[in-house]
Amino acid sequence: MDSQAALLAFTGNRDLAGSRPLASVYSGHQFGVWAGQLGDGRACLLGEVALADGVGLEIQLKGSGQTPYSRMGDGRAVLRSSIREFLCSEAMHGLGIPTTRALCVTGSDAPIRRETVESAAVVTRVAASFMRFGHFEHFSYHGQIDALRRLADYMIERFYPDCVQAGEAIGAAPGQRYAALLQAVSERTAALVAQWQAVGFCHGVMNTDNMSLLGLTIDYGPFQFLDAFAPGHICNHSDEQGRYAFNRQPNVAYWNLFCLGQALLPLIGEQDLALAALESYKTVFPRELESRMRAKLGLDEATDEAGQQVDRELIESIYGLLTKDAVDYSIFWRRLGHHVGGEPAQWVTDMFMDQAGAQAWLQRYATRMGGLPRPDVAQRMQRVNPKFVLRNHLAEVAIQRASEKDFSELARLQTLLESPFDEHLGMEAYADFPPAWAAGIEISCSS
Repeated sequence: MDSQAALLAFTGNRDLAGSRPLASVYSGHQFGVWAGQLGDGRACLLGEVALADGVGLEIQLKGSGQTPYSRMGDGRAVLRSSIREFLCSEAMHGLGIPTTRALCVTGSDAPIRRETVESAAVVTRVAASFMRFGHFEHFSYHGQIDALRRLADYMIERFYPDCVQAGEAIGAAPGQRYAALLQAVSERTAALVAQWQAVGFCHGVMNTDNMSLLGLTIDYGPFQFLDAFAPGHICNHSDEQGRYAFNRQPNVAYWNLFCLGQALLPLIGEQDLALAALESYKTVFPRELESRMRAKLGLDEATDEAGQQVDRELIESIYGLLTKDAVDYSIFWRRLGHHVGGEPAQWVTDMFMDQAGAQAWLQRYATRMGGLPRPDVAQRMQRVNPKFVLRNHLAEVAIQRASEKDFSELARLQTLLESPFDEHLGMEAYADFPPAWAAGIEISCSS
């Protein structure tokens, strides 16, 4: 990785041995509107590497130059957005959230014009597949049904083999295997978005061409981890209507899956079959989110409906308190874990303007827990409530240093974010409340 050959390969200036680089075409809905043909405008797939365990990983460059789908663009990426994608994909992996991975980022002094003139960079990212909803939309929209079928069969045979059995079951409808694919993707997407919501992650631009067939977080642009808890928070400065606000992400994901279902309908054949496949999202998402929120609270699974209702009320009421007082989301959950372990209640209630409301909630919570402190539960909570997340101001400092050819801050952040649940003594400043200037950071689609 330190060789000149690697540098040339990962900036797109020399082919890797055995590589046949390509850019793929896809279409999609952007901000809810059909955008027509899109494609890899600045991404280039180098090929696939077969690993020792038999799993393959595709290697893709982002920002390596123009492709047939650049749409009058330069095909480049800037250092700023490349560092954000590099750090966040690794941060998400550290949090246990499905994501594409970042292999490396390479910088250049070449000038790139966006809102201002910036320096260029290339991110090398890897995933089992970069297939998007938009790939299926493209071939379906253009009536290329044979190509659509080949694409769906490839994804089923490679990544969703259970769908083959569903299609071969006795009495199965002709399109059952493709309905099974839609259901499997729906369930993976539901689980992914539940993880986003639980950790306070805003994607920012959930267009159908930014949705993964494998349920991965893909295409990091104007993302943000919540600071103050605001359900309607819009992290994308370009999202003037708030379509991709934090609390709208679950419904947008379902809308995108509906678009995928429409694209697959020529293969599924029966509309009712497609709608039935989508229904699983409505069950899996709330179940997954509730399970993750219960884990954040350190609660064991309730054994009856009455107990489950108590847990739901605890979750809903703490959401209300966090919203009313705009409490820092990550710090609250981390402090709650410390309180369960024995720290005084003030450690938590001092974060609220409504301290009486917070104290009353803590009392109901302690009753549900069967009393406090509970060191064993506290340890469990700290394994699901991260101490470190990639806040915008932390990324901004790393970007500024990198623009001055100092990559030490980037490396430090990478280390913290790879193990975000650990204490990392001496690094408390990276887990502290954001500075006042952080509120002025604006991230757009050109991030």
